[in-house]
Amino acid sequence: MSSSQLYEAPEIGLTGWSRWIWRQLTSMRTALILLLLLAAASVPGSIYPQRSADPNGVALYFDEDPVLAETLDFFQLFDVYTSIWFSAIYILLFTSLVGCVLPRTKIHFEALKAQPVQTPTNLSRMPVFESSTAAQGIDPVEKGMQILQKQRYRVIRRGDSISAEKGYLRETGNLVFHFSLVGVLIAIGIGGGLSFSGQRVLAEGDTFVNNLAGFDSLSPGTFFNPDNLAPISVTLDKFEVDYDFANETNIGAPLDFRATVTVRTPEDQVGKTALVRVNDPLDATGASVYLTGHGYAPQVTIRDANGDISYSGATVFLPQDSNMTSIGIIKVPDNLPEQIGIVAFFYPSVIELSSGAYTSIFPGVIEPLVSLNVYTGDLGLDSGIPLNVYALDTDRLTQVAGRGTNNSAVEVKLGETADLPNGLGTVTFDGVKRFASLDIAYNPGQFWVLIFSLLSLGAVTVSLVTPRRRVWVKATSSGFEVAALSKRDDPKLEEVVRELTQGIRNG
Repeated sequence: MSSSQLYEAPEIGLTGWSRWIWRQLTSMRTALILLLLLAAASVPGSIYPQRSADPNGVALYFDEDPVLAETLDFFQLFDVYTSIWFSAIYILLFTSLVGCVLPRTKIHFEALKAQPVQTPTNLSRMPVFESSTAAQGIDPVEKGMQILQKQRYRVIRRGDSISAEKGYLRETGNLVFHFSLVGVLIAIGIGGGLSFSGQRVLAEGDTFVNNLAGFDSLSPGTFFNPDNLAPISVTLDKFEVDYDFANETNIGAPLDFRATVTVRTPEDQVGKTALVRVNDPLDATGASVYLTGHGYAPQVTIRDANGDISYSGATVFLPQDSNMTSIGIIKVPDNLPEQIGIVAFFYPSVIELSSGAYTSIFPGVIEPLVSLNVYTGDLGLDSGIPLNVYALDTDRLTQVAGRGTNNSAVEVKLGETADLPNGLGTVTFDGVKRFASLDIAYNPGQFWVLIFSLLSLGAVTVSLVTPRRRVWVKATSSGFEVAALSKRDDPKLEEVVRELTQGIRNG
């Protein structure tokens, strides 16, 4: 037989490779690496807008840079937390933790049931060792056993020596910590699957009904069931903002935002009044209602050439600066003789600049003005394609009033009426309402994430502060010996041995 045949390695086979892969996956080192990878994989979710939380931000990304957006979307960077690669890391981390912790738990339970180890023959070889003489008539082994039992050591006597152990709570805390991490992962997974986050903009007097049609946008979880939506309605009664007038350098800065709402249920049609503030959400049958934005909704009435009302109501205008200069889109498909599209500007406290342009100098309503750029043509509402209510597609429209036309923008003050160009009718500025942007979020896993997080924090604290020690006391012909061993560095180990020796010696 040749030497090459003599030392040829055996075939590992599929079973051997599977066992090796499983051992690598369930090692603590792999679990830590996967935990770091999961943290790193979460970073893109805070850099790029996510479809689940900011669909408008994603749409804006595609409008501004379509090529880059397509590339980012290919790598699922707009859906980080539901992406294939994030889910793979998540599942591998979960598997690694479970496969790592379960065997350790079995070993720990066996260690808890086992008796303390045998007393070493030569205690002087231990890291901390002392020998002494005992007082006459004192059994050093019995006395040491009494002292250690009072200190809650597990003690067993074997002949002329005792063996004591303490600190199993350290490994218990370590295991509870890892099980808590598994609990956090499960709570996040199940909670995210059952969760939903919806947005709705309400002008004062408007009502939100908690069903699919009631949301402006909705981001449901994987296991979301619309039948589970609680039958409630929320009416925005009033929105108030407190401004700073005391500080001269900060005049006009908002100090507080308050949305007064009425919440109704099938059992309570009268409803209950509640306040929603920033960082102070309203809890409505499990879902939390957050206040995320605000602005103005000017009330405008448009009459066609025949004097009939073709549009009337409050329109949400989006704020553009801190003084609430706002832009709104008004679409009038039923106007005669032709459809009208309007890009309107609202100035709550208007002044005219030296350039002739308008701006607002204060966010509150003092001297409001609405300026309208008017377009006519096909609004595209009959195309069957969903359109953004906050944008006006001017490709099929002709501008008839505003910059670049023969007609200046239509300007109308509060309570006044102005004529639209080309005999299109009139526009009346009836009033000003405020609007509030509400985010309705539900995640049943949040409570359990908190519980498991607190449990993991407490467990790791216990694990870090609990020492793991073994102590032996052995009777000799001249007295007794005391020795101790710690699983890790223990600065108090010498003190433990010294105090135990002194306690035995003094009887």
